Amino acid sequence: MCNRYRLTAKQAEVAATFGIRTPYEVEETFPIGDIFPTGKKTPFYGAVVVQDGDDRRLERMEWGVPTQVPSKRDPTVKLTKYVTNVRNLSSSFWRSMLTTPARRCLVPVTSFSEYGLAPGEDGKKPLHWFDVPSRPVFAFAGIWRPTERGNAYSFLTTEPNFLVSPIHPKAMPVILHDDDYARWLTGEDQRAIGTPFVG
Repeated sequence: MCNRYRLTAKQAEVAATFGIRTPYEVEETFPIGDIFPTGKKTPFYGAVVVQDGDDRRLERMEWGVPTQVPSKRDPTVKLTKYVTNVRNLSSSFWRSMLTTPARRCLVPVTSFSEYGLAPGEDGKKPLHWFDVPSRPVFAFAGIWRPTERGNAYSFLTTEPNFLVSPIHPKAMPVILHDDDYARWLTGEDQRAIGTPFVG
């Protein structure tokens, strides 16, 4: 699953791409560079686009929605797991966010990575980067929720397309077409969202 992506576009370009009216958050400085998931102790933040009435705004959120899972050593003990990629859309935990437009977001991206299947000569799996040449800035379909540490987001995954599948055959992020941005943020019917991206 994608656990590393980049946002290297200028802030004004991101705002223009997603129809965000100025003034936007001046303290949010792009390019951000590589974005990693939240660790067990260290939060890691990315920029997301949320609907705010008739407008959209950029918000800084933690990448990884916390959920409680039983410990493998002791099932009576609950551990916090930070989920960065959502595949099981039938889960009641995610369904509440998926069916509530106010809990959806766009995750701006300039490229994302997946590790290859076979180790290279150095014994490490090579890191492959993917982008959309026709769209310098694109978006993953994201969902978010408030947490004790602030708002946190994750994004949906789906079957990989023909470019990603040779590298990572399990899944890839849900990349939205420009025409789907408004429907993802405000629409009720999301059945067509989640198909492999073909640009």
